[in-house]
Amino acid sequence: MGARANEPPAVDVAGRGDPAITFDDFYHAHYRSVTAQLCAYTGDLGQAQDLAQEAFCRALARWEKLLRYDDPVAWVRQVAWNLARSRWRRLRTARDHLLRQRRVEPQVAGPTPDRVAIEDALAALPPNHRRAVVLHYLADLSVAQIARQEEVPEGTVKSWLHRGRAALAALLDENMEGVDHG
Repeated sequence: MGARANEPPAVDVAGRGDPAITFDDFYHAHYRSVTAQLCAYTGDLGQAQDLAQEAFCRALARWEKLLRYDDPVAWVRQVAWNLARSRWRRLRTARDHLLRQRRVEPQVAGPTPDRVAIEDALAALPPNHRRAVVLHYLADLSVAQIARQEEVPEGTVKSWLHRGRAALAALLDENMEGVDHG
């Protein structure tokens, strides 16, 4: 049975396999997943798309080298996360400056109370816990894969996940009190 029109050829989870895989195939196979992970981390789809695009542009510039990596998509994901962390720092600094200068209150975006609660709860987690939760539950990475990406022992990732889940549960219970679900 052949592939449907406009569908990229099958690419394994790591983006490896056929050494003749094109960058376009790799991009189409992994862009949505990387963007979804970044959106959960940043809470902003537009920003996530920008970060994913930048990471894939950097991958394109070194595509021949990346093809030899065991897990090229992990490289792209790591670059994207690094870009997100840098952007967080820049945005936080700019926001703090604006708050001091203009006394502007930050606005909470979100179409529904549930989404706002989830975004706020994720944002309240320490960055390591937030990354572990997003990578494990949204990117479907195993504890071992997260440990390799973050360059920490698996036990550390398990601890981050445990603490992240516990904090999320508490924060979401707290945020959902008084919300009418009927």
